[in-house]
Amino acid sequence: MTNEVKVVLVTGGSRGIGAATSSVLCDAGMTVYAGSRRGLAPEGYENNPQMIPVVLDVNDDEALKAAVDRIVAEQGKLDAVVCNAGNGIEGPVEELSMEDIESQFGTTFFGTVRTIKACLSVFRRQGHGRVITIASVAAVAPLPFQASYSAAKAAIVQMTKAISIETGQFGVQCCAILPGDVHTDFTKNRKFSGKAASKESPYYEANAKAVAAMVKDELEGMAPEVIGRAVLRQLHRRRMSPEVVPTFFYRLLVTGIRILPESLVLRIIKAMY
Repeated sequence: MTNEVKVVLVTGGSRGIGAATSSVLCDAGMTVYAGSRRGLAPEGYENNPQMIPVVLDVNDDEALKAAVDRIVAEQGKLDAVVCNAGNGIEGPVEELSMEDIESQFGTTFFGTVRTIKACLSVFRRQGHGRVITIASVAAVAPLPFQASYSAAKAAIVQMTKAISIETGQFGVQCCAILPGDVHTDFTKNRKFSGKAASKESPYYEANAKAVAAMVKDELEGMAPEVIGRAVLRQLHRRRMSPEVVPTFFYRLLVTGIRILPESLVLRIIKAMY
């Protein structure tokens, strides 16, 4: 098993956490394939030969296979994949359409699974490979009016850990990274349920209060480069950690959620939002 990571695929790599991660890895000397539906390189890296933009939709199995095949053909290997692509859908479960919930899971969870599956056979044949998934503290803290987002991120964490058990025999390592609030375009790109946005909704006031608190936290959140550097540290480690929560505050928060009585945790989250 090799511990040197040189070639990395990053999904959702054109903006937000994905762009910041791609940039951090590229600056560290890695060749980064930044996959996105737009196929754009992160701003400022358009002419960097080690930053290679790829048109990639994580909901498209054929596109994923083509991207992985291209990387292996051009570089002779793929050392790591960072599964970052995702979306956000907001609203009370009662008023979310099944299409909304399926869209949330389709891109955020199933897109992550599809990406990993496209890489695993390459990693297994090589005898090495690293899988990093970008989950969220919301995987541990159930967010009201973003239940489908929390559920999709929780599923990512458990899937990542299960895959690590299955594939460790082939030299594959897996790590789930759980960011807290990050200041990116994710906030303005979040999709809102039409019903919840209407004052006729019985959830309108509670939903508006929760969203306002979340938006404030996100706008005051950490820079996406913090997550990129957390990814880089794991790729430089001989043995990746199964789970990483960047920054002391959020590590303390996650620890508290896991050790305090659940009824107390839910009351605290309700008070926050």
